[in-house]
Amino acid sequence: MPREIPRKANLSALGNDPDSTWPRLANFMRLLFAVALGLALAALAEAWVLTAPRPISPDVAREVSRPGDPVAGRVVFFLAGCDSCHMSPGQTDPLRLGGGMELKTPFGSFFPPNISPDRADGIGEWTTADFADALMAGVSPRGEHYFPAFPYPSYRHMSLKDVRDLFAFIRTTEPVAGRTPPHAIRFPFSIRRAVGFWKLLYLPNIARPPEAAPDDPESLGRYLVEGPGHCAECHSPRGLLGGVIASRRLTGGPLPDGKGKAPNITAAGLADWSESDVADALSTGFTPSGDTLGGPMAAVVRNLSQTPEADRAAIAHYLKSYRAASNP
Repeated sequence: MPREIPRKANLSALGNDPDSTWPRLANFMRLLFAVALGLALAALAEAWVLTAPRPISPDVAREVSRPGDPVAGRVVFFLAGCDSCHMSPGQTDPLRLGGGMELKTPFGSFFPPNISPDRADGIGEWTTADFADALMAGVSPRGEHYFPAFPYPSYRHMSLKDVRDLFAFIRTTEPVAGRTPPHAIRFPFSIRRAVGFWKLLYLPNIARPPEAAPDDPESLGRYLVEGPGHCAECHSPRGLLGGVIASRRLTGGPLPDGKGKAPNITAAGLADWSESDVADALSTGFTPSGDTLGGPMAAVVRNLSQTPEADRAAIAHYLKSYRAASNP
């Protein structure tokens, strides 16, 4: 009778020896884990680099730091509507820039900061380059991202002269003591570093800012609407991440607080208005039908009434000629 082969020897002969299979499997799993961990760390490192705050270039910082003209800066201040967000609540002086006025959005509440010349609580210790970093790159003096509730996607189109002039004017306003409350933003939108991803999507690089605003009315209107006027920030629909839908720019959109809607201000939306109707409404608040512009536009009218007539005419001309790629 043939002798029976021991079971262990039989398993070994078939290549299924547990004593040899499990160590190989464990080694493979450890290798797989190490590779996955390495890829994850590499991806995190790449993401950290891609989302890093990127200030303006040294060349731009040097040029923008030349002395500014506060008289010209006063016009830029009202064109940019700085007081609409940064004016201290509970008073009517547009030049008291202590901040703190709550800005409600779908992502939570933002409290615009103190931008008065106060050295402790405002921007009194800032340089012009710091100011340009904030307006044109959305980067703070501490090297952190600003949330895009601050309309730097539009302000970054401003000229170097307008930026330095605006800063020169703000430095002439009264210092206001007091810091504003911290933002109250829902997670994960509260992750400041994640704004770097948002910028990759919605903040394309500008090769070089212009030295000054253009002179001809056609180009000036475009510059004022897309730059300091930041009209698209309210008058455009936005995607899920809060970026302006480029093809429907200026065609109207919900107001940030969800109460009401900013109207279509393209040529299609203003079809029944003449250029003079638009310019008059921007300075008086009255529409061609005799109604008045209310809500957030009341502050816009208050500000634009302080600007040159030629600027309002240029804005009106541009809006009446602007045709969106897609109208609602």
